[in-house]
Amino acid sequence: MLVGVPKEIKNHEYRVGLTPAAVKEFVMHGHKVMVETNAGTAIGFTDEMYVEAGASIAASAEQVFAEAEMIVKVKEPQPQECKQLSRGQTLYTYLHLAPDPTQTELLIESGATCIAYETVTDARGGLPLLAPMSEVAGRMSVQAGTHYLEKAHGGSGTLLGGVPGVAPGKVLVIGGGVVGTQAAKMALGLGADVTILDRSLPRLRQLDDIFNGQVKTVYSTVDAIEHYSASADLVVGAVLIPGAAAPKLLNEQHIANMKKGSVVVDVAIDQGGCFATSKATTHQDPVYIVDGVVHYCVANMPGGVARTSTMALNNATLPFGLALANKGPKQAMMEDIHLLNGLNVHEGKVTYKAVVEALGDQLGIQYTPAMDALA
Repeated sequence: MLVGVPKEIKNHEYRVGLTPAAVKEFVMHGHKVMVETNAGTAIGFTDEMYVEAGASIAASAEQVFAEAEMIVKVKEPQPQECKQLSRGQTLYTYLHLAPDPTQTELLIESGATCIAYETVTDARGGLPLLAPMSEVAGRMSVQAGTHYLEKAHGGSGTLLGGVPGVAPGKVLVIGGGVVGTQAAKMALGLGADVTILDRSLPRLRQLDDIFNGQVKTVYSTVDAIEHYSASADLVVGAVLIPGAAAPKLLNEQHIANMKKGSVVVDVAIDQGGCFATSKATTHQDPVYIVDGVVHYCVANMPGGVARTSTMALNNATLPFGLALANKGPKQAMMEDIHLLNGLNVHEGKVTYKAVVEALGDQLGIQYTPAMDALA
């Protein structure tokens, strides 16, 4: 198979679909890899390194999209990229379709087979291709929140860890999954007063054990969200419904009731955001203020630490990518239910139910089970 890796074009996105080490794996399995020139240069992966690994270098993204049988990316394709996809091609990347009708419509029109990293599953019920970026985003959420709590950046001037004689700042983490756990670890490491809200009692028990009682674990209710957000210095939104639009857990009144100069970080922004006042921002212009509360809603947070993120992502995506190339996409998915769960669009049909539930009425689309679409 000819595998193509275009350079990412989203604002301040420096990650790359395949590292040179991953390219070498594809080549060792008998495949050809074409990488757009300078696709990884910004994070230390030069064209020379890709050539040494066995790849050819394409002069443009147009060449990659025109010739490759499988396109491997990181971020969702932008409109000009969607328009270059065609029937018979496979796209393997993050998609986040539920809050994005334009991309969904363009991918349907392309006729391509589109596999979303964020909906591929594993035997434990996890999301193995989302997990590494969730780990990065969870850790970054506290790093970003700490930065924007500084007075010069619009915050209240609160040091999360406090100092002897001064109480630490309060961090509220909404959602106790991968993002929330990593956020809590970072906040606790800084010495903050940390509370995690979640609706799963078994998960709250696990978190209590993980943190040995050092983090407050609270069952998530409307009352709990109102109470803890009002006193928080930093709120991290870390909720996820796989493939679906994120629920709005903080409404406008909750934001208005928060302390002036507090910070909210919406890690769920890729899926539409979990705060009513959230709107996607970029690394170039990452924050805005509503009712005195600083909002950090960067839609590709892990791109800020692009080298670490790229290597972590490749560790997870490589085995599935090799399966797609070795067996062919259709056979690979029919043999592996977890990879099949990653299929979102195939030859004009939407094969992920949560996307249809979010966009069906708006786009006039219907759900087709993935196995039916492949058949």
